[in-house]
Parts: sequence; C-alpha cells; structure tokens
Amino acid sequence: MTSDPSLLTFPCELPIKVLGRNEPAFREAAIAIVRAHYGAQHSVAEQLSRQGAYLSLTITVRASSREQVDAIYHDLVAEPQILMVL
Repeated sequence: MTSDPSLLTFPCELPIKVLGRNEPAFREAAIAIVRAHYGAQHSVAEQLSRQGAYLSLTITVRASSREQVDAIYHDLVAEPQILMVL
C-alpha cells in the first residue's frame, strides 16, 4: 500500500469542470488561471445550461503532480467569477 492517498497516477490527463454564469468574464477568468498553470497545454469543452444562464467548462490538462492539481484547484475556487469546481 502506498502512502499517497491520491487515486491518480501522474502524469495524467485530468478533466476539471468549472461552472459559472454565462458571461465573458467567467470564461476569461477560468482560462487565465489555467494558462497561468499550464500555458497553452489544455483543451476546453463548453456546455450551456438549459436556459443559457450558466456555462460549464470542462478543461483538460496534463497534470504532472498532486501539488500541481492542488495549486490550480486552489486558484480556481478563489476566483469570484467561478461558482463551482469539480
């Protein structure tokens, strides 16, 4: 048994779901944070809510460590434009 409680094996492709209001400021804030951590090495899929008020971004990055994942998660949840991170 390993002492690392992570279920991930690094490096890995990691999808991060980010939810916010369907406004340009939300998308720009989320992408800016991802770029600060991963540069241009990511992909983004978008899904609007049924009535179009909210936007879900699934941002897939190549994570190399648990620390890297924790750092981006911390920055994403601290951003006021972002309502939820999964």
